[in-house]
Amino acid sequence: MRPSGRACDEIRPIRFHRHYTKHAEGAVLAETGDTRVLCTASVEERAPAFLKGTGQGWVTAEYGMLPRSTGERMAREAARGRQGGRTQEIQRLIGRALRAAVD
Repeated sequence: MRPSGRACDEIRPIRFHRHYTKHAEGAVLAETGDTRVLCTASVEERAPAFLKGTGQGWVTAEYGMLPRSTGERMAREAARGRQGGRTQEIQRLIGRALRAAVD
């Protein structure tokens, strides 16, 4: 039994709040326990140079954590001027998963 009263093999309830932001073409806030993930989607009428003239599009991902999303404050990567390796790998993983889902 967990401190919250949830059984060890019981998953947390999951909630989705659609249309969470005003301007994105798609947006959802996903919640499970104290974890919240904000996902937005934007649509642009341009493609990378290697896809020009093919009639195909491209899906990419950006990932970031808020400075106080963990026990100790995380410095904003944008303020440091570059993303860390972990962030780059998570972005690649998300992008690959999305491309596989819509390919």
